[in-house]
Amino acid sequence: MHLPHQRGPLHDLPDTPEAYDAVLADVTEQALARMTPEGNLEHPDCVDDIGDTSLGITALLALSWQRGKDPRLPEAVRRSLAFHLDERVYTEDNPGYPNLRVRDSGLPYARYTLAAGAHPIGDWPSTVWALLQAVNVLDAADGLVDDEQRARLLDVAHGYWRWLTEATFFNPQEAGNQAIGCIVGGLMLARHLPSPDGESLRRQAIQLYEDKIRAHRVRDRGALLPPEHGGAYDNNYGPISLSFLAQAHRVSGEEIFAEDGDALARYLDARLTNGGFDNGGPRYSEQHSAFESVLGLRYFSARVGSDLGRYRGDSRWARHACKADGGVDGHFAWMLVWQIQDPTRWHRTPSTTPARHQLRAGTVSVAFDSRLTPSLVEAAGTYYLPAAVGRQHGFGPVTDGFLMCRPMGEVRVRDGRADGLTAKLVTKPVVGRDHVLRHVRSLYVTDGTSLWTTVAVERLPGTPYLLAGLPYATDDGDRVRRTAEPRATAAADLRLTHPAPDDPHHFDARTDLTQEQAAFALAADPRGYGNPDEGWSHLLTSTALEAEPAPGAPEDLHVFAVRYGPGGDAFTPAFERAGTGLRIRTEAFTAVIGDTAGDAAGEPELTLSA
Repeated sequence: MHLPHQRGPLHDLPDTPEAYDAVLADVTEQALARMTPEGNLEHPDCVDDIGDTSLGITALLALSWQRGKDPRLPEAVRRSLAFHLDERVYTEDNPGYPNLRVRDSGLPYARYTLAAGAHPIGDWPSTVWALLQAVNVLDAADGLVDDEQRARLLDVAHGYWRWLTEATFFNPQEAGNQAIGCIVGGLMLARHLPSPDGESLRRQAIQLYEDKIRAHRVRDRGALLPPEHGGAYDNNYGPISLSFLAQAHRVSGEEIFAEDGDALARYLDARLTNGGFDNGGPRYSEQHSAFESVLGLRYFSARVGSDLGRYRGDSRWARHACKADGGVDGHFAWMLVWQIQDPTRWHRTPSTTPARHQLRAGTVSVAFDSRLTPSLVEAAGTYYLPAAVGRQHGFGPVTDGFLMCRPMGEVRVRDGRADGLTAKLVTKPVVGRDHVLRHVRSLYVTDGTSLWTTVAVERLPGTPYLLAGLPYATDDGDRVRRTAEPRATAAADLRLTHPAPDDPHHFDARTDLTQEQAAFALAADPRGYGNPDEGWSHLLTSTALEAEPAPGAPEDLHVFAVRYGPGGDAFTPAFERAGTGLRIRTEAFTAVIGDTAGDAAGEPELTLSA
């Protein structure tokens, strides 16, 4: 079973002028064949996300005319623009809309669905999208539409902005991507207004960003991020926010957007595996955007010097939004316009700067969460999620049913490189059920092909084991498919366990159920509105890779050792005291991890050699 949304890396999509001209030529032919006598360019199957879609196709046709001067397009643009202005601009309040601050304002807005009161909750983002489509048409209007039609469109676009910022609460869905998109719309609209009105609106947009978005950023893994649907980051909408930040910087030149985009880009780079797989977020745990992410990933890959384009997108939306039959839909068309206009090229090589929440070399990567517990491990093309035992999730030693990965104090990190090896040592104070403070020292070493994990902790009671991950997915060419097969070897017994079937609180990786589906089933609200991260946190047990303590460890320690990667050769590491530290010898390296007290500043000590 393939995961439906994570397919090929986005930097594999051709982004030459000729490739984009071919995309616009296809859009043109579809639009001209679809256009109704009234000028409607909506896909026949479009029901929701509809208020901006015809105008989005109009914007693409306008851009296509700018680039190729197809003589069929001016009339099509004028007719379709007239359709939007006459049929898709609403000024009467939508019955049931809960977020108004001013009733009967008479300001224009776009509807998520057309029927009055049918589903008004989506009107705010639909109006943001309509504003963005409108300003793209305005940017291309010279020589294409007459002064009267242009003036009508500008008046409506200004009304959209006022409805979004005056008639309703700002960002009522607490969705960072929608809110930053609104700011972009204001910045682009300001360029079409006469001074001083334009300058006033520009200042208002930047102030809104500072007060309503930037001031409410959420910290995760050391980064401050625009909140998304109640969480710090969503792997579908986060890269879309990055695209909005790129466009905001492009049109305004304000460094605040570049700084915040850099922070988001570095965060995304750290959580993203080498193979481009990612999961997690408060809205769509495994769904990935596609062309909507390209602008931001490409723009900021150049700024931060890393290969963000490895992010796997949904290739069914590789160029533009599509319906089930593959037909073009105008939703998100503004992002394709900006993507075509932006001349930035992909940065295709990884950053060599060590990142606190990432270990990456070759085809191996480990992404760490805020507690410096692995959130995703990749080796030999296989992706491991944190496993669950007793509703505790993570990687780490387990004794008496208690998972020792939640820190009770400061977590220390030491990065190291030597002889083609890359390493990270994490020292974490933890407290078990017996209330004894212990120090879990986890060493991760990779040669770019295999990953060696060694975990040392003061002697544990009972019969401890290492929870070493949930094998979940693997690369299959240009697709990601489900798996339950680990590619790992341990220094002692290694077992793969599965929970009892047919219970939503227990996740068996052998079933067809995806992590996203399981997470939404456990969420408090319906799919599409619930928080899958919160739902997944209710998981009691999962498929789990479990390793017994390694033989030969010093008597006062339990040591666990697992090698992730290709090959089934015997794995027989040796352990011995090195002063107050621990020397670890494997077939590939020798490492010494220092005493739990660390150096004079309390920082971990690590020496490494091949």
